Amino acid sequence: MEHKSGTFISDLAAHVLAVAKSDFEGQKKLGDRAIAQLDEHGLNWQPEPESNSISVIVKHMSGNMVSRWTDFPHADGEKPGRNRDDEFVDDISSLAQLQEVWEKGWAVLFNALNGLKPEDLLLEVTIRGQPHTVLQAIHRQISHYGYHVGQLVYVAKAYKSTEWQTLSIAKGRSAKFNEEMLLRQTNAPNTSLPSSTPRDVSR
Repeated sequence: MEHKSGTFISDLAAHVLAVAKSDFEGQKKLGDRAIAQLDEHGLNWQPEPESNSISVIVKHMSGNMVSRWTDFPHADGEKPGRNRDDEFVDDISSLAQLQEVWEKGWAVLFNALNGLKPEDLLLEVTIRGQPHTVLQAIHRQISHYGYHVGQLVYVAKAYKSTEWQTLSIAKGRSAKFNEEMLLRQTNAPNTSLPSSTPRDVSR
C-alpha cells in the first residue's frame, strides 16, 4: 500500500504508541497473574536476605510510575516529592494493599499514555534533568518495568515452588504451543495488523 510521506509518518507514530501500550499491558498482565498466585506470607518473602520481596518490587515500580508519568511529558520525570529510598522499605502488609499500590502506578501510566498524540513522540521530556524524546522515555520505561516484572515473577515462582502455575509455555509443550498458534493464525480473519491488541507474551 502506498502512503504519502506525512500520512506514513503519522501512521507509524500512532503504531509506535499502540505497540508501546500493548507492551505495557503485557507486562502488567504477567505481574497480575503472578500476584494472583500469592498468599499473605508471600508478599514479604525473600529468596535470600539481600533480595527484594514482591511487595518491595511493586512499591518501587508504583513509585517510579507515579513519578515518571505524572504530568508527562511536561514535567521532569523525577518529581520533587518522590522518596525513592522509601520504596525499598518493606511495609506492605496485605494483598489488598499490594493490589492498591500496584494498580495506582499502572493507572497513572496508562492515563498519561492514552493522552499522547502521534506528534508528541519527538517532544523533549527530562528525567533527572537528562533530556529524552518522548519516544526514548517510553522505551526507557518499557525496559525498566520489564526488568522488574521479571524479578516479580521469579520471586513468586521461587516462593510457590512446586505449586507454581507457569505463566509461559510449559516445559515439553513448545511444539504443541507452536502448532496451536499457527492454527489460530490460519483460522483468523485476514485483517491488517492490530494496532493495540496485547500480544502473546510466552517465550
